Amino acid sequence: MLKRWRKLLFTCGLVFCMVGFCDAQSDTLLQQANRQYTLKAYGRAIELYTQWLAESPGKLMAEQRIMAQANLAHCYKLMGDLKKAERAYQELTATTELTGAQIESYLQYAQTLAGNGKYSESQVLFDKYKKLKEKTVEAERSPFLDSATGIIGKKTPTRYRLEVLALNTSNAEFSPMYYRDGLVFVSGKKASAAIETAGKGGGGSYLDLFYVQDRQQLKASQIISADGTVTKPVQARNRKERRAGNNQRSRASANDSRTIGGYDGGINISDGLRLSKGIQPFSRSINSRYHEGPVTFFSDGYQMVFTRNNYDGRRVRQSTEGVTNLKLYTASQQNGTWVNIEELPFNSNDYSVGHPALSKDDRLLFFASDMPGGVGGTDLYVSRNENGKWTKPVNLGKEINTKGNDLFPFIDERGNLYFASDGRKGLGGLDIFYVPLVDGAFAGPVEHLDAPINSDLDDFGMVTDGNRKGGYFSTNRQKGNDDIFRFVRESSLYGCRNLTLRFYDEVTKQPVDSVVVDIKARGEGRKDRTMVTRKDGLVQLCLESNNDFIFRASKDSYVTNTVGFSTNSLTDDSPSRLEIALNQPPKIVDTVHYIPLQPNDGWDIVDSQKGRVRGTVMSEKDRKPIEGVTVNLKNDCDGVIRQIVTGVDGRYEFELTEGCDYTLSASKERYGTNTSRIKKLTSRATSKVLSADLNMLRVGDIVQLDNIYYDLDKWTIRADASHELDKLVATMQKYPLLTVELRSHTDSRGDAVYNRYLSAQRANSVVSYLASKGISRKRMVAAGYGESLLLNNCANEVDCTEAEHQRNRRTEFKVLSIK
Repeated sequence: MLKRWRKLLFTCGLVFCMVGFCDAQSDTLLQQANRQYTLKAYGRAIELYTQWLAESPGKLMAEQRIMAQANLAHCYKLMGDLKKAERAYQELTATTELTGAQIESYLQYAQTLAGNGKYSESQVLFDKYKKLKEKTVEAERSPFLDSATGIIGKKTPTRYRLEVLALNTSNAEFSPMYYRDGLVFVSGKKASAAIETAGKGGGGSYLDLFYVQDRQQLKASQIISADGTVTKPVQARNRKERRAGNNQRSRASANDSRTIGGYDGGINISDGLRLSKGIQPFSRSINSRYHEGPVTFFSDGYQMVFTRNNYDGRRVRQSTEGVTNLKLYTASQQNGTWVNIEELPFNSNDYSVGHPALSKDDRLLFFASDMPGGVGGTDLYVSRNENGKWTKPVNLGKEINTKGNDLFPFIDERGNLYFASDGRKGLGGLDIFYVPLVDGAFAGPVEHLDAPINSDLDDFGMVTDGNRKGGYFSTNRQKGNDDIFRFVRESSLYGCRNLTLRFYDEVTKQPVDSVVVDIKARGEGRKDRTMVTRKDGLVQLCLESNNDFIFRASKDSYVTNTVGFSTNSLTDDSPSRLEIALNQPPKIVDTVHYIPLQPNDGWDIVDSQKGRVRGTVMSEKDRKPIEGVTVNLKNDCDGVIRQIVTGVDGRYEFELTEGCDYTLSASKERYGTNTSRIKKLTSRATSKVLSADLNMLRVGDIVQLDNIYYDLDKWTIRADASHELDKLVATMQKYPLLTVELRSHTDSRGDAVYNRYLSAQRANSVVSYLASKGISRKRMVAAGYGESLLLNNCANEVDCTEAEHQRNRRTEFKVLSIK
């Protein structure tokens, strides 16, 4: 009954088709595809994966199919064929919810969509990836974040110092924007106005644009420290201000500024923009008797997009409901005057459009609008500049927009989006949120900025740099008026320290890849993490502040190295770098032993008082002599090398000099070089003839491991098998470039399909045992052959003894490559 149940379970669709389950040809094809993928031969890998997926649709285990489809899609992405990559990722995720390591494919898919210009779809995938990643590693609740995020350790709140600017009045001052060395902002009497007053913050009747020529000269009336302490600023002596239009300075360009619109010089002041000490109206040609609101500038500083009531310079227009909405207008500067004021094509009399924000390259315009079809009250939209024309706006979607009001966007020079919202969980009213970008697409989820940037009232209209070192924002936390605050960051932005570890070979100075780095942090609840170096030998981390770390680096054929690093008292965001050398241990070689001279052993009788070493070079597989082996004996005293090529009997013999160590090596093409050490002979030695039979492994050799037994129907390595496996560990250590296939076999009793499954599990157990002893898994392939390769005639229905069946229950290794 049990046998019939197993047969049903393991034959219906081959549900458990694991290593060795599928037919040999299909399995080989998949192995070839994986090997080409590992070797970065992506074109060949695409061919093999495509063929394998097409030829075995009904025989694939879900895990195999997912892995193959994910690798195929990644190959297309790495080859730059994003359309085919998108189609492959779509097929991968259409019917399967990815889990475990495969959730990285959601990130790859999102990046591919972004590369194809599908930003809304990309954003959905980024958000899904982030949620799954957080669920997997318990992100914020865990002492460690996953290595894909680059953060190691608990995230600590970012500390900011706030400065209440002296330019604030009893009116509303809000929505600061960088312009050259100065600051343009909105000011006016508080009143109700569309968009600006969504929430409580922003708005005035009537609002105009004002300008401060040098924002560095802005004085503070109060300073709010990171701990909430409020103090008066220390008044410094006045410094002589720079004269506007200094002819000794060359015209600035887009290369002179680190922030959007922050360009200085290059403007001839006449009618429009009047610069002097203090605060001035921005431009008579822009400011009107109606609302002028938030503004943004093109990177050249000579074009702008600004918010204004629906006013064409002659009369105000209203919607069908009698509401005067807001619109976006462009203007360009000529001889110091802002002219050519034009509406943007997506304005409407029936809804408001405002709060513009331009990307660094001027190609993307973000704005807020209450146009029909949105998610909430006001949503954020984006339009693309194509050949000088703005495309139809696209809603940023539910991942950004909420059922409340989302407005006041700003894009820093890195392309990261800041905006205000009252539809998300925050501290109260409008709060400022942040969305980072990855490969040009939003990589949600949306992050809430820490206090004191946000408060229990309205906070909005932030401008800052790409590292958020400092900037300005609007708030009504003092007396209910909209005011402009300056902020300065006083701690690490991410609550962690960027650290790059580079591992290199001490002798060659070349980077070492595939180094396993175990990371330990001091403190309760800190979990260990493991990362692996890339091809360039690098590991990049972001470490928890105010803590100590230990890095343990290990790799097969290298001595394990341990180093420490501390982030105590580090408050800046400057990255750190550690260069760590790895040493290879002395090569493991056999030591030749002295033996007494034995007569009649087939060798010529020699003078026993003369030192000699002699032996036979044999195959490790069958212990037969090998002809044509080059045997070298190097005298370590003088470096002299003597050489013999073996004949059909595989024998060699050398004379030795007392008092010198020797290195003995045997080599032949397609065989692994066998090296032994011969310790110095002394005059007191009773016998001076040394025996050094040398066994050699050849590519293709299959060597049986004796005494590898398993309990019935089990695949766990028993204690009595470990001694034999330790011999294989020593062999793998002696030949650092040896790669093997670990092959497990069963006898013919039992179901054939189940036997292949059982043998595959046993082969995997052997690989895991060797890996636990420091042997790289990259050097081993597990294969279960079940009863398919019997050594005798004990097949089904054949009456055999237990000893005959035992001969078939074996574990062996096959040499795949060796040097």
